[in-house]
Amino acid sequence: MKAGIVGLPNVGKSTLFNCLSSAKAQSANFPFCTIEPNLGVVNVPDPRLEKLEELVNPQRVLPATVEIVDIAGLVRGASKGEGLGNQFLGNIRECNAIMHVLRCFDNDNIVHVDGSVDPIRDKETIDIELQLKDLETVEKRLEKVKRAAKTGNKEAQKEQATLEKFKSALEQGVSARAVEVTEDEEELMKGFQLLTAKPILYVCNVDEASAKSGNAYVDKVREAVKDEDAEIIVLAVGTEADIAELEDYEERQMFLEDIGLEEPGVSRLIRAAYKLLDLQTYFTAGEKEVRAWTIKTGSTAPQAAGVIHTDFEKGFIRAEVIKYDDYVQYGTENKVKEAGKLSIEGKGYIVNDGDVMHFLFNV
Repeated sequence: MKAGIVGLPNVGKSTLFNCLSSAKAQSANFPFCTIEPNLGVVNVPDPRLEKLEELVNPQRVLPATVEIVDIAGLVRGASKGEGLGNQFLGNIRECNAIMHVLRCFDNDNIVHVDGSVDPIRDKETIDIELQLKDLETVEKRLEKVKRAAKTGNKEAQKEQATLEKFKSALEQGVSARAVEVTEDEEELMKGFQLLTAKPILYVCNVDEASAKSGNAYVDKVREAVKDEDAEIIVLAVGTEADIAELEDYEERQMFLEDIGLEEPGVSRLIRAAYKLLDLQTYFTAGEKEVRAWTIKTGSTAPQAAGVIHTDFEKGFIRAEVIKYDDYVQYGTENKVKEAGKLSIEGKGYIVNDGDVMHFLFNV
């Protein structure tokens, strides 16, 4: 599961990616490793993990991670292969969610590709290119499906109706994620692999003075995306880069206090990306290690066990579950048990974010 950073050239994408690469969000130094030149594995800042470390005092601590991709800047005509268009669109297709960086600051020293700062125009430029590519995808699929629908194939007829619904929306400049769909249509949509159906987070890149409350550009973005199912994060990317360079935790905290922030914006962004990907965390806690494990929201106990090892899922017997708040309240696993707060759960248990779990299995 990975989130892609997209945007026009010179809006702050690579600076943001580099900030994430050294996201010293708390006293711990969250590492980053490069798998490919444009793909980074970033640790998810989680105060709960620090608290469990404090209580258990393990030999090591392993946080949850999220993959972030720095995608090449887009230009007009990308849907027709202009610039790095084909590569850009291919990279987005491989991502599960999009973080769209919009320039919301004035600076005469940083040239804008269109000559002036206008985040709404920039947003529309990328929206149009993605919508055009999706329209091409939908039209190609419609050609095939119509033939099958004419023979009386009920499934093909249902798919044709859904495709025509998306075709109409895309022709009107409406992204697939903004189209109201039934459960059946949503299931069909997954198979279409539409770029504009991917969940999106708008990152408003502002100057330092606007880091806390945003500015007029941000207000315009909020108004423009109010009908989309999308979150907005305000981030002073240049300032975040300065914070990321500070080695000393106290210095970073002083810098943050000066601009009115409690934590680096990249910490909020990483957590937002994790949520955008529909991911959540459960913990295992023992003397050897305290570890955060990443699962899809709504996962069952056996599926969660399978993240550790496939044998755990195959031979799943039961899970011992402690709620994070109970663990913190009682301080140790034994005291939790004595208080009757440890529950035994079977195969149908849906894991909650923050559960502390131990699995019993037999292979």
